[in-house]
Amino acid sequence: MSGTSADGIDAALVEIVEVGAGGGTLRVRTLAHCCVDYNPTFRQEIFSLFTPPESTVDKICCMNVQLGEEFARAALKVIALAGLRPGDVHVIGSHGQTIHHMPQCHATLQIGEAAVIAERTGITTVSNFRARDLAAGGEGAPLVPYFDWVVFSHPSLTRVMQNIGGIANMTVLPAGCDIDGVTAFDNGPGNMIIDGFVTELSGGAMTYDRDGEMAARGHVVLELLEELMGDEFVRRDPPKTAGREQYGRQYVQALIRDWRARGIAADDMVATATAFTAEAILLHLRERVIPACGLDELIVSGGGARNPVIMQALARGLEPARCGCTASRPVVVTSDDRGVPSDAKEAVAFAVLAYQTIMGRPGNVPGATGASRPVVLGCVTPA
Repeated sequence: MSGTSADGIDAALVEIVEVGAGGGTLRVRTLAHCCVDYNPTFRQEIFSLFTPPESTVDKICCMNVQLGEEFARAALKVIALAGLRPGDVHVIGSHGQTIHHMPQCHATLQIGEAAVIAERTGITTVSNFRARDLAAGGEGAPLVPYFDWVVFSHPSLTRVMQNIGGIANMTVLPAGCDIDGVTAFDNGPGNMIIDGFVTELSGGAMTYDRDGEMAARGHVVLELLEELMGDEFVRRDPPKTAGREQYGRQYVQALIRDWRARGIAADDMVATATAFTAEAILLHLRERVIPACGLDELIVSGGGARNPVIMQALARGLEPARCGCTASRPVVVTSDDRGVPSDAKEAVAFAVLAYQTIMGRPGNVPGATGASRPVVLGCVTPA
Protein backbone atom coordinates (compact mmCIF):
# COMPACT_ATOMS: atom_id res chain seq x y z
CA MET A 1 0.00 0.00 0.00
CA SER A 2 0.87 3.67 -0.26
CA GLY A 3 -0.54 5.76 2.56
CA THR A 4 -1.61 9.38 2.93
CA SER A 5 2.02 10.49 3.20
CA ALA A 6 2.60 9.06 -0.31
CA ASP A 7 6.31 8.62 0.34
CA GLY A 8 6.57 5.12 -1.10
CA ILE A 9 5.10 1.65 -1.33
CA ASP A 10 5.06 -0.63 1.71
CA ALA A 11 5.12 -4.27 0.63
CA ALA A 12 4.96 -7.37 2.82
CA LEU A 13 4.93 -11.08 2.12
CA VAL A 14 2.75 -12.88 4.64
CA GLU A 15 2.03 -16.50 5.51
CA ILE A 16 -1.50 -17.10 6.82
CA VAL A 17 -2.56 -20.35 8.43
CA GLU A 18 -6.06 -21.10 9.67
CA VAL A 19 -6.30 -22.60 13.13
CA GLY A 20 -9.69 -24.28 13.55
CA ALA A 21 -12.69 -24.09 11.26
CA GLY A 22 -14.32 -21.05 9.72
CA GLY A 23 -11.37 -18.67 9.88
CA GLY A 24 -12.06 -17.78 13.48
CA THR A 25 -8.37 -17.88 14.28
CA LEU A 26 -5.61 -17.01 11.84
CA ARG A 27 -1.89 -17.34 12.45
CA VAL A 28 -0.14 -14.53 10.58
CA ARG A 29 3.62 -14.49 9.98
CA THR A 30 5.56 -11.81 8.08
CA LEU A 31 8.17 -13.47 5.88
CA ALA A 32 9.64 -10.32 4.30
CA HIS A 33 8.86 -6.64 3.94
CA CYS A 34 10.29 -3.60 2.22
CA CYS A 35 9.54 0.02 1.38
CA VAL A 36 10.08 1.21 -2.17
CA ASP A 37 10.50 4.98 -2.05
CA TYR A 38 9.07 7.19 -4.77
CA ASN A 39 11.52 9.53 -6.45
CA PRO A 40 10.76 13.20 -5.64
CA THR A 41 9.40 14.02 -9.10
CA PHE A 42 7.03 11.05 -9.15
CA ARG A 43 5.88 11.83 -5.59
CA GLN A 44 5.09 15.38 -6.62
CA GLU A 45 3.02 14.08 -9.52
CA ILE A 46 1.00 12.00 -7.04
CA PHE A 47 0.51 15.01 -4.78
CA SER A 48 -0.79 17.02 -7.72
CA LEU A 49 -3.77 14.64 -7.87
CA PHE A 50 -4.97 15.38 -4.35
CA THR A 51 -6.60 18.74 -5.06
CA PRO A 52 -8.25 20.54 -8.01
CA PRO A 53 -7.52 22.11 -10.43
CA GLU A 54 -4.37 20.03 -10.97
CA SER A 55 -6.12 16.68 -10.52
CA THR A 56 -7.47 16.36 -14.05
CA VAL A 57 -9.02 13.19 -15.40
CA ASP A 58 -6.19 12.54 -17.87
CA LYS A 59 -3.55 12.76 -15.12
CA ILE A 60 -5.53 10.41 -12.87
CA CYS A 61 -5.90 7.86 -15.70
CA CYS A 62 -2.17 7.86 -16.45
CA MET A 63 -1.14 7.70 -12.81
CA ASN A 64 -3.55 4.80 -12.21
CA VAL A 65 -1.54 2.71 -14.68
CA GLN A 66 1.86 4.01 -13.57
CA LEU A 67 1.11 3.16 -9.94
CA GLY A 68 -0.05 -0.28 -10.99
CA GLU A 69 3.39 -0.81 -12.52
CA GLU A 70 5.10 0.46 -9.36
CA PHE A 71 2.99 -1.74 -7.08
CA ALA A 72 3.73 -4.78 -9.25
CA ARG A 73 7.48 -4.11 -9.02
CA ALA A 74 7.21 -3.75 -5.24
CA ALA A 75 5.33 -7.06 -4.99
CA LEU A 76 7.95 -8.85 -7.07
CA LYS A 77 10.72 -7.30 -4.99
CA VAL A 78 9.34 -8.49 -1.65
CA ILE A 79 8.71 -11.96 -3.07
CA ALA A 80 12.36 -12.14 -4.15
CA LEU A 81 13.51 -10.88 -0.75
CA ALA A 82 11.79 -13.89 0.81
CA GLY A 83 13.59 -16.24 -1.57
CA LEU A 84 10.33 -17.23 -3.26
CA ARG A 85 8.87 -17.04 -6.76
CA PRO A 86 5.60 -15.43 -7.91
CA GLY A 87 4.14 -18.91 -8.40
CA ASP A 88 4.52 -19.52 -4.66
CA VAL A 89 2.15 -16.64 -3.85
CA HIS A 90 -1.61 -17.15 -3.85
CA VAL A 91 -2.98 -13.59 -3.75
CA ILE A 92 -1.95 -9.94 -3.62
CA GLY A 93 -3.93 -7.40 -1.61
CA SER A 94 -3.42 -3.87 -2.95
CA HIS A 95 -4.91 -0.96 -1.06
CA GLY A 96 -3.65 1.43 -3.73
CA GLN A 97 -3.11 5.16 -3.34
CA THR A 98 -6.01 7.21 -2.01
CA ILE A 99 -6.37 10.44 -3.94
CA HIS A 100 -9.77 11.44 -2.58
CA HIS A 101 -12.01 10.19 0.20
CA MET A 102 -15.54 11.60 0.69
CA PRO A 103 -17.50 9.45 3.16
CA GLN A 104 -20.18 12.12 3.43
CA CYS A 105 -21.34 11.09 -0.06
CA HIS A 106 -20.20 7.45 0.24
CA ALA A 107 -17.40 7.95 -2.29
CA THR A 108 -13.71 7.18 -2.35
CA LEU A 109 -11.00 6.75 -4.97
CA GLN A 110 -7.87 4.62 -4.68
CA ILE A 111 -5.72 4.19 -7.79
CA GLY A 112 -3.06 1.69 -8.82
CA GLU A 113 -4.56 -0.52 -11.54
CA ALA A 114 -5.10 -4.06 -10.26
CA ALA A 115 -5.18 -5.46 -13.81
CA VAL A 116 -1.61 -4.25 -14.29
CA ILE A 117 -0.50 -5.84 -10.99
CA ALA A 118 -2.11 -9.18 -11.87
CA GLU A 119 -0.70 -9.14 -15.41
CA ARG A 120 2.87 -8.29 -14.38
CA THR A 121 3.01 -10.74 -11.46
CA GLY A 122 0.73 -13.54 -12.63
CA ILE A 123 -0.95 -13.41 -9.21
CA THR A 124 -4.65 -12.90 -8.45
CA THR A 125 -5.06 -9.40 -7.03
CA VAL A 126 -7.67 -7.97 -4.66
CA SER A 127 -8.15 -4.19 -4.74
CA ASN A 128 -10.71 -1.43 -4.12
CA PHE A 129 -11.30 -2.49 -0.50
CA ARG A 130 -13.12 0.60 0.75
CA ALA A 131 -16.01 0.90 -1.70
CA ARG A 132 -18.17 -1.95 -0.36
CA ASP A 133 -18.04 -0.68 3.22
CA LEU A 134 -19.10 2.76 1.96
CA ALA A 135 -21.96 1.16 0.02
CA ALA A 136 -23.07 -0.46 3.28
CA GLY A 137 -23.29 2.94 4.95
CA GLY A 138 -19.81 2.98 6.49
CA GLU A 139 -16.96 5.48 6.30
CA GLY A 140 -14.84 3.08 4.23
CA ALA A 141 -12.19 3.33 6.93
CA PRO A 142 -10.47 2.33 9.07
CA LEU A 143 -10.14 -1.18 7.65
CA VAL A 144 -7.15 -2.41 9.67
CA PRO A 145 -9.21 -3.19 12.84
CA TYR A 146 -10.08 -6.73 11.69
CA PHE A 147 -6.37 -7.49 11.43
CA ASP A 148 -5.71 -5.77 14.76
CA TRP A 149 -8.29 -7.98 16.45
CA VAL A 150 -6.96 -11.19 14.85
CA VAL A 151 -3.33 -10.50 15.76
CA PHE A 152 -3.32 -8.29 18.86
CA SER A 153 -6.44 -8.96 20.94
CA HIS A 154 -5.59 -10.35 24.38
CA PRO A 155 -7.67 -12.27 26.93
CA SER A 156 -6.67 -10.11 29.90
CA LEU A 157 -5.10 -6.90 28.53
CA THR A 158 -6.85 -3.89 27.02
CA ARG A 159 -4.79 -2.76 24.08
CA VAL A 160 -5.03 0.26 21.80
CA MET A 161 -3.37 -0.06 18.41
CA GLN A 162 -2.27 3.46 17.47
CA ASN A 163 -1.15 3.93 13.89
CA ILE A 164 0.57 7.24 13.16
CA GLY A 165 0.84 7.57 9.41
CA GLY A 166 -0.22 10.70 7.57
CA ILE A 167 -3.40 10.45 9.62
CA ALA A 168 -3.50 8.98 13.13
CA ASN A 169 -6.01 6.22 13.82
CA MET A 170 -6.65 3.93 16.75
CA THR A 171 -8.19 0.49 17.25
CA VAL A 172 -9.51 -0.24 20.74
CA LEU A 173 -9.29 -3.89 21.81
CA PRO A 174 -10.88 -4.36 25.25
CA ALA A 175 -9.57 -7.34 27.17
CA GLY A 176 -11.19 -10.57 25.96
CA CYS A 177 -13.35 -8.81 23.34
CA ASP A 178 -14.96 -10.51 20.37
CA ILE A 179 -15.12 -8.76 16.99
CA ASP A 180 -18.32 -6.92 17.95
CA GLY A 181 -16.46 -5.31 20.87
CA VAL A 182 -13.86 -3.66 18.64
CA THR A 183 -14.05 0.08 17.97
CA ALA A 184 -11.76 2.18 15.80
CA PHE A 185 -11.58 5.61 14.20
CA ASP A 186 -9.23 8.26 12.89
CA ASN A 187 -8.39 10.53 15.81
CA GLY A 188 -6.63 13.39 14.02
CA PRO A 189 -3.51 14.32 12.08
CA GLY A 190 -0.54 11.99 12.32
CA ASN A 191 2.56 13.04 10.40
CA MET A 192 0.69 14.96 7.72
CA ILE A 193 0.82 18.40 9.30
CA ILE A 194 4.37 17.89 10.62
CA ASP A 195 5.57 16.78 7.17
CA GLY A 196 3.74 19.69 5.59
CA PHE A 197 5.45 22.21 7.86
CA VAL A 198 8.90 20.71 7.29
CA THR A 199 8.41 20.61 3.52
CA GLU A 200 7.14 24.19 3.28
CA LEU A 201 9.62 25.68 5.75
CA SER A 202 12.61 23.96 4.11
CA GLY A 203 11.51 24.85 0.59
CA GLY A 204 11.25 21.16 -0.21
CA ALA A 205 14.80 20.33 0.92
CA MET A 206 13.29 18.07 3.61
CA THR A 207 9.98 16.22 3.61
CA TYR A 208 9.78 15.06 7.24
CA ASP A 209 11.29 15.78 10.64
CA ARG A 210 13.94 13.05 10.85
CA ASP A 211 14.13 11.69 14.42
CA GLY A 212 12.02 14.64 15.59
CA GLU A 213 15.08 16.91 15.45
CA MET A 214 13.25 20.15 14.63
CA ALA A 215 10.54 19.46 17.21
CA ALA A 216 13.19 18.70 19.85
CA ARG A 217 14.95 22.03 19.15
CA GLY A 218 11.72 24.01 19.29
CA HIS A 219 9.28 24.91 22.03
CA VAL A 220 5.56 24.17 22.03
CA VAL A 221 3.53 27.37 21.86
CA LEU A 222 0.72 26.55 24.26
CA GLU A 223 -1.64 29.21 22.95
CA LEU A 224 -1.38 27.80 19.42
CA LEU A 225 -1.72 24.23 20.67
CA GLU A 226 -4.93 25.15 22.46
CA GLU A 227 -6.27 26.63 19.22
CA LEU A 228 -5.36 23.48 17.30
CA MET A 229 -7.03 21.27 19.90
CA GLY A 230 -10.32 23.03 19.20
CA ASP A 231 -10.30 21.37 15.77
CA GLU A 232 -13.78 20.20 14.74
CA PHE A 233 -12.63 16.80 13.48
CA VAL A 234 -10.63 15.98 16.60
CA ARG A 235 -13.64 16.80 18.79
CA ARG A 236 -16.18 14.98 16.61
CA ASP A 237 -17.72 11.69 17.80
CA PRO A 238 -16.79 8.49 15.90
CA PRO A 239 -17.19 6.97 13.41
CA LYS A 240 -14.93 9.40 11.58
CA THR A 241 -12.19 9.36 8.97
CA ALA A 242 -9.85 12.10 7.79
CA GLY A 243 -7.32 12.78 5.04
CA ARG A 244 -5.73 15.52 3.01
CA GLU A 245 -9.16 17.06 2.62
CA GLN A 246 -8.81 18.19 6.27
CA TYR A 247 -5.08 18.47 6.93
CA GLY A 248 -3.36 18.83 3.55
CA ARG A 249 -1.26 21.54 1.99
CA GLN A 250 -3.87 24.31 2.10
CA TYR A 251 -4.37 23.76 5.84
CA VAL A 252 -0.62 23.89 6.50
CA GLN A 253 -0.03 26.96 4.34
CA ALA A 254 -2.79 28.85 6.16
CA LEU A 255 -1.22 27.98 9.52
CA ILE A 256 2.24 29.07 8.37
CA ARG A 257 0.92 32.44 7.17
CA ASP A 258 -0.87 32.99 10.47
CA TRP A 259 1.99 31.84 12.69
CA ARG A 260 4.62 33.81 10.78
CA ALA A 261 2.53 36.93 11.25
CA ARG A 262 2.58 36.17 14.97
CA GLY A 263 6.36 35.84 15.01
CA ILE A 264 6.60 32.06 15.55
CA ALA A 265 9.99 30.50 14.73
CA ALA A 266 10.21 27.53 12.36
CA ASP A 267 11.32 24.99 14.99
CA ASP A 268 8.54 26.16 17.32
CA MET A 269 5.99 25.63 14.53
CA VAL A 270 7.14 22.03 14.07
CA ALA A 271 7.26 21.44 17.84
CA THR A 272 3.68 22.72 18.19
CA ALA A 273 2.41 20.63 15.25
CA THR A 274 4.10 17.56 16.75
CA ALA A 275 2.47 18.24 20.11
CA PHE A 276 -0.90 18.49 18.34
CA THR A 277 -0.50 14.96 16.96
CA ALA A 278 0.32 13.56 20.41
CA GLU A 279 -2.35 15.54 22.28
CA ALA A 280 -5.11 14.55 19.84
CA ILE A 281 -4.25 10.89 20.52
CA LEU A 282 -4.13 11.45 24.28
CA LEU A 283 -7.47 13.28 24.24
CA HIS A 284 -9.21 10.23 22.79
CA LEU A 285 -7.47 7.88 25.20
CA ARG A 286 -8.40 9.97 28.24
CA GLU A 287 -11.97 10.79 27.24
CA ARG A 288 -13.11 7.73 25.26
CA VAL A 289 -10.96 4.72 25.98
CA ILE A 290 -9.77 4.76 29.59
CA PRO A 291 -13.15 5.60 31.20
CA ALA A 292 -14.82 2.81 29.20
CA CYS A 293 -12.38 -0.08 29.45
CA GLY A 294 -9.08 1.08 30.96
CA LEU A 295 -5.77 0.75 29.16
CA ASP A 296 -2.86 -1.65 29.60
CA GLU A 297 -0.86 -1.19 26.39
CA LEU A 298 -0.62 1.46 23.70
CA ILE A 299 0.99 -0.22 20.68
CA VAL A 300 2.24 2.32 18.13
CA SER A 301 3.00 1.74 14.44
CA GLY A 302 3.61 3.82 11.34
CA GLY A 303 6.18 6.54 10.73
CA GLY A 304 5.25 8.31 13.95
CA ALA A 305 6.62 5.36 15.93
CA ARG A 306 10.09 6.47 14.81
CA ASN A 307 9.60 10.03 16.11
CA PRO A 308 10.99 10.08 19.67
CA VAL A 309 9.29 13.40 20.45
CA ILE A 310 5.86 11.90 19.75
CA MET A 311 6.64 8.69 21.64
CA GLN A 312 7.94 10.60 24.68
CA ALA A 313 4.87 12.85 24.67
CA LEU A 314 2.58 9.82 24.64
CA ALA A 315 4.46 8.18 27.50
CA ARG A 316 4.32 11.38 29.59
CA GLY A 317 0.66 11.88 28.81
CA LEU A 318 -0.18 8.38 30.05
CA GLU A 319 1.33 8.85 33.49
CA PRO A 320 -1.44 7.87 35.95
CA ALA A 321 -1.83 11.39 37.35
CA ARG A 322 -2.43 12.75 33.84
CA CYS A 323 -4.53 10.05 32.21
CA GLY A 324 -6.82 9.04 35.06
CA CYS A 325 -5.56 5.46 35.19
CA THR A 326 -6.09 3.94 38.60
CA ALA A 327 -4.09 0.79 37.93
CA SER A 328 -0.49 0.54 36.79
CA ARG A 329 0.81 2.93 34.19
CA PRO A 330 -0.03 1.87 30.61
CA VAL A 331 2.91 0.56 28.61
CA VAL A 332 3.82 2.42 25.40
CA VAL A 333 5.54 0.14 22.86
CA THR A 334 5.79 -0.25 19.09
CA SER A 335 4.23 -3.05 17.07
CA ASP A 336 7.78 -4.32 16.46
CA ASP A 337 7.86 -5.12 20.18
CA ARG A 338 4.77 -7.26 19.69
CA GLY A 339 5.95 -9.15 16.63
CA VAL A 340 4.74 -7.08 13.64
CA PRO A 341 7.16 -4.70 11.86
CA SER A 342 5.89 -1.18 12.42
CA ASP A 343 6.65 0.01 8.90
CA ALA A 344 4.91 -3.01 7.36
CA LYS A 345 1.88 -3.31 9.63
CA GLU A 346 -0.73 -1.87 7.26
CA ALA A 347 0.63 -3.79 4.28
CA VAL A 348 0.41 -6.99 6.36
CA ALA A 349 -3.15 -6.02 7.30
CA PHE A 350 -4.23 -5.76 3.66
CA ALA A 351 -2.71 -9.15 2.94
CA VAL A 352 -5.02 -10.54 5.64
CA LEU A 353 -7.99 -8.62 4.22
CA ALA A 354 -7.24 -10.01 0.76
CA TYR A 355 -7.25 -13.51 2.28
CA GLN A 356 -10.66 -12.84 3.81
CA THR A 357 -11.96 -11.68 0.44
CA ILE A 358 -10.71 -14.78 -1.37
CA MET A 359 -12.33 -16.92 1.33
CA GLY A 360 -15.63 -15.04 0.89
CA ARG A 361 -15.59 -13.63 4.44
CA PRO A 362 -16.24 -10.10 5.69
CA GLY A 363 -13.23 -7.92 6.44
CA ASN A 364 -14.81 -4.74 7.78
CA VAL A 365 -15.71 -4.08 11.41
CA PRO A 366 -19.02 -2.19 11.59
CA GLY A 367 -18.12 -0.90 15.06
CA ALA A 368 -15.17 0.84 13.43
CA THR A 369 -16.55 2.08 10.12
CA GLY A 370 -20.23 2.59 10.98
CA ALA A 371 -21.38 0.20 8.25
CA SER A 372 -24.80 -1.39 8.63
CA ARG A 373 -23.38 -4.90 8.48
CA PRO A 374 -20.21 -6.94 7.91
CA VAL A 375 -19.43 -7.21 4.17
CA VAL A 376 -16.89 -8.94 1.94
CA LEU A 377 -14.47 -6.26 0.76
CA GLY A 378 -12.69 -5.65 -2.49
CA CYS A 379 -12.72 -6.53 -6.17
CA VAL A 380 -10.92 -9.65 -7.42
CA THR A 381 -8.79 -9.53 -10.59
CA PRO A 382 -7.82 -13.12 -11.50
CA ALA A 383 -4.27 -13.95 -12.55
